[in-house]
Amino acid sequence: MSDDKSNVIRLFEAAGIGCTAHAYAAEDGRIDALSVAAKLGAPPDRVFKTLVTVGADNNHYVFLVPAGSELDLKRAARAAGVKSVAMLPAAKLFSLTGYVHGGCSPVGMKRPLPTCIDECAILYETIWVSAGRVGLNVEINPERLAAFIGARFEPLVRE
Repeated sequence: MSDDKSNVIRLFEAAGIGCTAHAYAAEDGRIDALSVAAKLGAPPDRVFKTLVTVGADNNHYVFLVPAGSELDLKRAARAAGVKSVAMLPAAKLFSLTGYVHGGCSPVGMKRPLPTCIDECAILYETIWVSAGRVGLNVEINPERLAAFIGARFEPLVRE
């Protein structure tokens, strides 16, 4: 159905990249990554949340980590090649990315930002990421995703 297509899905289709859309109910307001994984019936370690940060250099960086994991800010800074990073305030997310909290995709942001995906993603044939709106995720091969958005695989989660 065309109603289930987001700009993210259209970008993948235009590039000839296979992906599968998965809709979930968001009316209850439970849109955190663990809740989304449960609603999708997907393993939490394969549903990745998109986190946007600001570095000590005032540039922005994007990190994808599994739903049940926490971004290690020191590892993230190391991966970005900066002294430190901090989470971007939610109020600034839309103006920077064009996405709202709970619907932020690493694909199709207003402008491309340096992006790293936690290295555990390469263990899986597919992972789930936001399709660019609340209530819709996309399942895709992590290596194809990384190639499409110019991302690198790095150790990012807190141990």
